[in-house]
Amino acid sequence: MAIADIESTTDEEDAAITAAALADPDNPPLTEKFWKNARPLSPERLRRMRGQRGPQKSKPVKNRVSLRLDPDVVAFFRKKGTGWQSRINDALRKVAKLPVRPKAAKR
Repeated sequence: MAIADIESTTDEEDAAITAAALADPDNPPLTEKFWKNARPLSPERLRRMRGQRGPQKSKPVKNRVSLRLDPDVVAFFRKKGTGWQSRINDALRKVAKLPVRPKAAKR
């Protein structure tokens, strides 16, 4: 919406927009409780929120690679849920006749 549109909005239109925004369950209004509990966002926390994992805590045991796979192969492994990338790794180890590595302890 351009500034000219905002300035020409009638009180009735503004009330209708506000009522629709307040009724939106996916976007509730920010309350005093929200602002009281709000914390500054550190660069580390922002990085984690974006889905970027930190460095491996122990010695690096995995290599990050970019790999193109057929969509049906990815769908086959993903349909079984979380851990699909580990299952691909296990399948590749089996085909390459490499020894099975012990599973890491779950946190």
